[in-house]
Amino acid sequence: MGRRGCCVVEFERRRLQIKPLAARRHDLHLNAILPLGKVSAYHPKIHAVAEQILKARKKGGAVILMMGGHVIRSGVQNYIIDLMEHGLISCIAMNGSGVIHDYEFALIGATTENVARYVKEGQFGLWEETGRINDIINQAHKNNLGLGQAVGKAIWEGSFPHKNISLLATGFRLQIPITVHVSIGYDIIHEHPNCDGAATGAASYRDFLRFAKIVESLEEGVVMNFGSAVMAPEVFLKALSMARNVAHQNGKAIQHFTTLVCDLYKLSDDYSKEADKDSPEYFFRPWKTFLVRTVAGGGQSFYVQAMHSYTIPVLWSALQDLKASERSGG
Repeated sequence: MGRRGCCVVEFERRRLQIKPLAARRHDLHLNAILPLGKVSAYHPKIHAVAEQILKARKKGGAVILMMGGHVIRSGVQNYIIDLMEHGLISCIAMNGSGVIHDYEFALIGATTENVARYVKEGQFGLWEETGRINDIINQAHKNNLGLGQAVGKAIWEGSFPHKNISLLATGFRLQIPITVHVSIGYDIIHEHPNCDGAATGAASYRDFLRFAKIVESLEEGVVMNFGSAVMAPEVFLKALSMARNVAHQNGKAIQHFTTLVCDLYKLSDDYSKEADKDSPEYFFRPWKTFLVRTVAGGGQSFYVQAMHSYTIPVLWSALQDLKASERSGG
């Protein structure tokens, strides 16, 4: 029997109606950004991680902060930026949604749309100014820049009224790597006619290689995951394997480091071993990746179930207390 040919037709993005951000109702505004200031709450696990961060910076170990987009939506930018300003973060790794929220906040002082409303109208994600991120990424590919570096540069050097709360702009200004790990089709800018999948993939892959290079300095360091259930554990797992492969060839090891996971998922009190494979908890990647597998053989791990608007200010406050104690000789 003869085989029938199959013609695969692609969606023609030129048919899309792109509207300005001025036509969108935003769910978050500048009043969501928390002011920088100490909080009175104390958490023993976060305090222990803060101690390890200070030790890591003294010993030259990397301090890596991995995050989902909700961290930016929680309004903790001032806390993270202050940690960057004081050299307490070596690298920030975020997913594609983090770029979008950071960019929109810097540009218009607002971000986030009502998904239920706009997907019903067929308008979700189709906003003109946000789509310009694609132009930055396309140019980044031509100039051999990483995605995070390129967007940070554009915000810092461009007309963005609220660039002071941009993590990406701060990273570019301080030359602290911010790597962006994108999955094609995940982010609203992938809907737009100016999205070049090859450019996006190349720029994000360049960030992945930069991230893997930083992981090579993780011995005696700290890696934290705030709210990324898939990107952070998967990217970290591969980067760590690459870094360890090279370290082992040179008679070195990357095994003595601290991990912290902060999320809303309720874990067992004993998270030092993996959940049973027939348990739903087994499929929560941060547990088995950050809390068990990667620290086996010398590391230590901590899990805190709480909102980012709590955990990051508490971490910052713990670091302030520890530094003050050091200065006073305590």
